[in-house]
Amino acid sequence: MKSLALLGALLAGAGCIAWPLAAAAQDAAPLTLEEALERAGVTTGSPVESQNPRAIGPRAETEAAAALVTQAGLRPNPEVSLEVENIGGTGVFSGLRSTETTLSAGLPIELVGKRGARLDAARADLAVFRLREQVALADIAFSVRRRYVGAVASQARVDLAQNVLDRSRELARIATELVDAGREPPLRALTAQAQMAEAEAELKAAQANALATRFALGALWSQEPAAVPSDGFPALQPPYELLADYDGLEPRLASAEREAADRAVRRERSLGVPDPTVSAGVRRFEESNDQAFVVGVSIPLPLRNRNQGNIAAAQAQARAAAARETVATMDYRQAVAEARADYLGAEAKADTLERESLPQAEEALRLADIGYREGKFPLIEVLSIAESRDSIRRALIDAREEQGKAAALLIRLAAQ
Repeated sequence: MKSLALLGALLAGAGCIAWPLAAAAQDAAPLTLEEALERAGVTTGSPVESQNPRAIGPRAETEAAAALVTQAGLRPNPEVSLEVENIGGTGVFSGLRSTETTLSAGLPIELVGKRGARLDAARADLAVFRLREQVALADIAFSVRRRYVGAVASQARVDLAQNVLDRSRELARIATELVDAGREPPLRALTAQAQMAEAEAELKAAQANALATRFALGALWSQEPAAVPSDGFPALQPPYELLADYDGLEPRLASAEREAADRAVRRERSLGVPDPTVSAGVRRFEESNDQAFVVGVSIPLPLRNRNQGNIAAAQAQARAAAARETVATMDYRQAVAEARADYLGAEAKADTLERESLPQAEEALRLADIGYREGKFPLIEVLSIAESRDSIRRALIDAREEQGKAAALLIRLAAQ
């Protein structure tokens, strides 16, 4: 009894602290799953589609990759140089009489294939970042569906705990009347009072957990708890047909990363060949006031730096990307198989509990309540039957929650 009283006091204190927020969440109109997805900004045309901070980073990285594609397509800038010779020497080179001034322009000539390799690598990187943005949005949608299901389950547990408390109060009232009438020993009333105290503590715990799950859901788009309905779980249908060929975002992203790594190898190899620079200009001789054209070609000598380090690193990264693609495909197939099994198992369990076990338990409890009021059944037997019924209801809530979360995972795995 002391432990129950302590638990009740702790939960009551937590409830007082969170009461204003809980009241605000309850006063708000319950959100449907579609409305929750819209508030999170993951549905097409949502007014907050571009404001969710969870999506801003991946979207900005995609924009950066698109800008790098533009940069990769630009050709080298021409160079202008001014050279003045024979200034301030001795003898005939004293002063500016023998000055030679050369004005020239140079243009690096990219060898065939370099610009194409650079563009291909940048475009491959852009494809990777676009897929990562899609993965981020799919993850947000998955979190919304999963947390929404959890919030609905928590609210259902609150309703169950309230129902248990109401029944415990009624049993305690009946037990007191029977004790006063001399039809039950005083121990029966004490047992009923203890059962009622435990039910009150369970209700407060369920309310605190429900508030936490509503906070978790609302945190996906704001700092306020989200209100959810308590009259049933959302109907989430897993898209089995989209999973038939295992073509999800994860395998596609791994394939795009492997392709980008291969393109990077080609780009680094092209950079190992030096580009010549062609220049042309005019030279003016101050002493004779004559002019002459000047042409030239310069080519770096790749004696030490042939970009071999970057080429080796890109090749190693390409091998790693290929391995990650294989692992991602295997992990994806395994995730699909496990999610399917979880969904089908939870669905079968929930249907059995709802169609067979729960109706039978409800009827047994109804008959026990009637018999207890008439003094035909002892309180302990009624409590035992009630606990069995409540265990079935808890198991049903757990099964529906598992089914909804497995369906949310299957929808996430099928995201395109």
